[in-house]
Amino acid sequence: MSKVFATVFGCSSNVADYEIALGLLKSAGFEITNDIKEAELIIIFTCVVKEQTFQRMIFKIKEFSKLEKPLIVAGCMAKTDKKLIEEINPKASIVAPASIGKIIDTAKLTLKNKKVVFLEDLKSSNFNLPRCRKNSLIGIVQISRGCVMNCSYCYEPYRGKIFSYPPSEIVEEVKIALADGCKEIWITSLDNGCYGFDIETNLANLLKEICKLNGKFFVRIGMMNPLHIKKFLDELIEVYQNEKIFKFIHIPLQSGSNKILKLMRRGHKANDFVKIVKKFRREFPLITISTDIIVGFPYESEKDFDATVNLIKKVKPDIVNITKFGARPGTEAAKMEQIDRKIVNERSSFLTSIVKEISLENNKRWIGWEGEILVDEKVKEGTLVGRNFAYKPIVIKEKNLLGKFVNVKIFDAEQNWLVGKIQ
Repeated sequence: MSKVFATVFGCSSNVADYEIALGLLKSAGFEITNDIKEAELIIIFTCVVKEQTFQRMIFKIKEFSKLEKPLIVAGCMAKTDKKLIEEINPKASIVAPASIGKIIDTAKLTLKNKKVVFLEDLKSSNFNLPRCRKNSLIGIVQISRGCVMNCSYCYEPYRGKIFSYPPSEIVEEVKIALADGCKEIWITSLDNGCYGFDIETNLANLLKEICKLNGKFFVRIGMMNPLHIKKFLDELIEVYQNEKIFKFIHIPLQSGSNKILKLMRRGHKANDFVKIVKKFRREFPLITISTDIIVGFPYESEKDFDATVNLIKKVKPDIVNITKFGARPGTEAAKMEQIDRKIVNERSSFLTSIVKEISLENNKRWIGWEGEILVDEKVKEGTLVGRNFAYKPIVIKEKNLLGKFVNVKIFDAEQNWLVGKIQ
């Protein structure tokens, strides 16, 4: 059977679709290869969330097209930029995220030099399908498609539309992942915070059901917008008490200026973020706080930027994902007056230096900590990475411990990880 090379970019939801596509292809007899030279079919799972990533997708599609091999373009770009894909490669097949269940037919027809386009917004989930997991210890479970937001800068094709999968089906998918040997369950979607708003439930209720499952495993909760967390904050904190939940929370602030947040149409205020973090830290002092910041959004003044810097200094998140604003065509933000790129770059560099200091300072507080970690990743021969209850990455010089729970002691800290020894 034909050999397939596939690559994926972007969020964990995209990775989940990639895993399912490869699982389906493998079950149909296709051979998955990591060598693009020997591949007879190429599949790229694209991401369009950032302008820089979008440009990289264009480069990759052009690069793959030069190989003159059958190509399938999947992921979000299939929905947002069908015409652009066809301009680059008129022969490429195009498959939207919600149609990934049709990947076998798409592959077979594309190999026969027939172009296939599947762009349906199918409401069914992709549960109970074979997978080729990127990491055999991590089960990525997508709980919904779309969101309820309409941010002025967003290029996401499913914004403003939420379709939540039934809790019973999600729990069954988690069971399958655990039976496959997964020790970490990643709960993912465009915005976990609005899960269930269309079916009269919420994320906290779903997590309670997942935590009832037998076995020793951790659950990592993906991004949740502050606007939604406020609606069930006490319930969420209550379920976070469960030892199976990583004490990790990703709450995108985006800006410390209420003026900019309003222009972004984010729906929350800067102080909402502060209050949520305070409440979580009151219950879980060592919780890992992750957030996102967009630097250089239209009309961002020095005062607005200073508000962001001051808030980051005050809250001291462990992780800050900084994005230099780049207007996506067709969005409301693209019509606004753009800020000079030199200023955007300067602000990004300044905030990055502050964030690095805060991250290192926060990590140094872990030196001397002793406790259990789950070893979930191999970096290189003799070097593994594990996660503790707060989802902190801990590097250890060991072999043959993947998937094991072991006790370590932290003796050093870097900006992005801790260093430990087996006890």
